[in-house]
Amino acid sequence: MTVREGSDTTPDVVSDGGARRRELARLRDRLTALHHEAKAAEVAAAESISAVHPSHRESAANIVHYCALRAHDLRDLQLDLSAQGLSSLGRMEAGVLRNLDAIIRILDDALGDSGPAAGDPEPGEGHPLAENAVTLLGPSPARRPTRIMVTMPSEAAADVDIAARCAAAGMDLARINCAHDDPAAWRSMAAHVRAARADIRVAMDLAGPKLRTGPIAAGPQVLKVRPTRNLLGEVLVPARVWVGDAPIRSEVRDAVPIGDPAWLAARSVDDEVRLIDARGRRRVLRVLEITSSGVLLGTDRTMYLTPGLRLWSGDGPTTQIGALPAAPQALRVFAGDTITLTADLTPVTPTDDGHHRLGCTLPEVFASVREGDRIFFDDGKIGGLVSSISGVSSISGASAPGEAAEIVVEVTRAGLSGTKLREAKGINLPDTELPTTALTADDLDALTTVVDIADLVNLSFVRSADDVADMQTHLAELDADDLGLVVKIETMACVKALPSVLLQLLRTRRVGVMIARGDLAVEAGFERLAEVQEEILWLCEAAHVPVIWATEVLDHLADTGLPTRAEITDAATGNRAECVMLNKGPHIVEAIGSLDRILSRMTRHIDKKRPLLRRMSAWAPRVD
Repeated sequence: MTVREGSDTTPDVVSDGGARRRELARLRDRLTALHHEAKAAEVAAAESISAVHPSHRESAANIVHYCALRAHDLRDLQLDLSAQGLSSLGRMEAGVLRNLDAIIRILDDALGDSGPAAGDPEPGEGHPLAENAVTLLGPSPARRPTRIMVTMPSEAAADVDIAARCAAAGMDLARINCAHDDPAAWRSMAAHVRAARADIRVAMDLAGPKLRTGPIAAGPQVLKVRPTRNLLGEVLVPARVWVGDAPIRSEVRDAVPIGDPAWLAARSVDDEVRLIDARGRRRVLRVLEITSSGVLLGTDRTMYLTPGLRLWSGDGPTTQIGALPAAPQALRVFAGDTITLTADLTPVTPTDDGHHRLGCTLPEVFASVREGDRIFFDDGKIGGLVSSISGVSSISGASAPGEAAEIVVEVTRAGLSGTKLREAKGINLPDTELPTTALTADDLDALTTVVDIADLVNLSFVRSADDVADMQTHLAELDADDLGLVVKIETMACVKALPSVLLQLLRTRRVGVMIARGDLAVEAGFERLAEVQEEILWLCEAAHVPVIWATEVLDHLADTGLPTRAEITDAATGNRAECVMLNKGPHIVEAIGSLDRILSRMTRHIDKKRPLLRRMSAWAPRVD
C-alpha cells in the first residue's frame, strides 16, 4: 500500500480504516435488505392493513414490519451494530422503519453517500401508543403514566364506600367481573364508581368458555369460630360472631341468624350469653357491640355453631340459631391419585381412597382431549396426564351408546400433604385444541348490559382472530362498535396467533390487550411465563396497542395487609405496561396506595424498555 511522503498515516491505520469501511458497508447492505423485506411484507399484507380502523393504519403497517424482521435471528447483527457504536435495534418496536432509516442514514454519512434513506419518515409523527392508551384507558395520572385498574368485589354493589375509598387511594379504572353477580349488581357497582369520581372508566370482563370443575356436595351447616392466639396460646383477638345481621362495613363477617328481634333488643353491652356448641362444649360469650340489626358476641374459646343451638342470658328467655350456609367441601388430592372427569354435573361426595370423580363444565373437552395430554387444575396447583378416555366416539366425538364420557387423569403433581380441589376451579389443557369460541351464550346475554354501562369490555379466552371478529360483529349489531375492546391473552393458542389477532383487533378504534398471567402461566409453563409476557409486550408495542398487566399483582398485600418481596418487584415491572390490574381483597385500599407509590417511583427509572438516566445523588462525586 502506498503512503504519501510526509503523511502521519501508517499502512496499518489505512488498512484498519478500509476494514471498518467494508464492515460499515456490509451492515448498511444488510439493514437495507431488511428494510426492503419489511416493505415487501407491507405490500403483501395490504388488504389486512387497509381493513383496520383509519386511525390504526400506521400501527398495522408497523406490526407487519416488526414481524418481518423478527422472522430472522438478528442477534449477530445487533452485536455488530453495537461494536460500531450504533443502535442495536433493541428498542425498535414502536417504529421499525424509523429505526432502520436512522441507522442507514448514519452509515450513509459515514461512507460518504448522500441522500435520505429509503422510507425516510414524514416529519411531525406523534406517539400513537400513548394516544391509543388515552383513548382506551383515559388520561394517565400526573405522577405516573401507568394506570391502576381495580376489581370490584360483590360487596361494592351495596356498599358505596368501597368504590369511594379505592378512588381516593389512586384507582383509575374499575373492573367488574361478569362471571359473578348479576346485571342489577353490575349496574349498582358502575353507578357507585362514577359517583366516587366521574373520570374513572368502567371495564367489564366477559366470563368466556372457562373449563371448570363441577359441583361438590355441600357439607353440614356449621360455622367454626375461633380466637387468634400467639405462639404461647394466649388469645390476641377473641372469637367473634354476629347474632342477627352483620353490618356491611364490619371487620367481622361471621354471622348466625335468629328469628327473635325481641331477644336481640333485650341485650346490653357486657351481657353474658351462654350456649352449648355442636360438640357439647359449654361456652360463655360476652356482648361486645350492639347495632340496629345484630349483636356482636365474643369468647376466648373455639366453638362450632349449627342450626337449632340455643342461646340464653341469665334467667331470661332463650333463642335459637337459624339456618346456616352449608360448609363447602373439597377433594384432597395427592400425587399418584386418579381423577375421573365426567360430563355429569351431579354434585359428588369427596372420598379418601385416592380415586376421585368430578364433573367438568365443557362437554366439548371429551371429544378433543387425547391420551397423554397434560391437564392442570386450580391455576396449576394440581397437575397430571390423561391416561384414558372412554365413552367417546373417535369419529364423531359423541358418547358411545349406553356409556358415559369419562376422562381418567393420573395425578403427577400435588402438595406433599395433598392439595384441596374445590368446585368451580379452573381446568387447563395446554396440549388440547378445544373447539370452543370465546363468546358463550351467557356472554351474549351479559353483553346487552355491558354495552349500556361499560367504557370497555374484556374478551376472555381468545384463541384466534376469528374470536375477535365475532365479538366485533356482535358489538356492531348492538350499535356499540366504538366500545373499548380488550383481548385477554390467557391461552398459548392466542400467543401463537397474536399478530393476526392484533390486526383484527385494530379494526376497532379503542383497543387494548390484557396479559392474564394466571391461565397463561399454566398454559405456557411457569418457567416460560416471563419469556412469553415479554414477547407479548414487544408485539403490542409494535402494534401501538396499550397493555393491561394482570393477575396476582400485590395479591398477598391485598389479602393479608403484608406484601412479599417478590410481588413488590413484580409490581415494579408492571410499569412496562399502560395499566396494572389489582384483584379484590380485604386490604385492597392499602394495595392501591402501595402500587401508586411503586409505579410513581419506577417512572423515574424506566420507560417501557428504555432506562432513564436520572441523576444519581448517591453516586455523585464528593467535593471536599
